[in-house]
Amino acid sequence: MTQNMGSKGPIQEHDIIMRSRRTLEITGVKQVESFDNEEFLLETVMGFLSVKGQNLQMKNLDVDKGIVSIKGKIFEIIYLDEHHTEKAKGFFSKLFK
Repeated sequence: MTQNMGSKGPIQEHDIIMRSRRTLEITGVKQVESFDNEEFLLETVMGFLSVKGQNLQMKNLDVDKGIVSIKGKIFEIIYLDEHHTEKAKGFFSKLFK
């Protein structure tokens, strides 16, 4: 399920906009590592980002601009540091085989 996002040119900005705890728009996404209805793992220009919630769905994906929109009930947004990144990728790769 890995989808590479186009990163042409200078370093992209990275922003997260949440509306009413129901929709997220995330810019600066390099790739979508994995996703299901409870968790998204995204690689952004600022590191790996985990979004957890309920009934999560990818609402929009703009590969050229590095924008991902997610809808559902958002419970948690967390950046994974270097130590936890490999652990998270290993966990997700086992989960989605």
